[in-house]
Amino acid sequence: MTANNSPEKLHQEDSDVLTTEEKLRDLILFNDDHNTFEHVIKSLIDVCEHDTVQAELCTLIIHYNGKCVVKTGEYSRLDPMRNALIDRGLSAIIS
Repeated sequence: MTANNSPEKLHQEDSDVLTTEEKLRDLILFNDDHNTFEHVIKSLIDVCEHDTVQAELCTLIIHYNGKCVVKTGEYSRLDPMRNALIDRGLSAIIS
């Protein structure tokens, strides 16, 4: 067995994968009674870089389920998006 395939090395690689997965967070957008479908769709396209179909689907999910994960990633990438959505009058959190 080579040093690169030692149990200690494999365990470290497994730990690195778990650490990376733990850093991923969800940007969740919530339904409200005052924003239009068009506004939410445009916001998802502009802020979260969704294409039109993805933005429309997320908007429908938000409307019928009350919320939707609109982006997954590291907190540092999601935080500016959350702030931009809030600045547009939308309700969003990072979970």
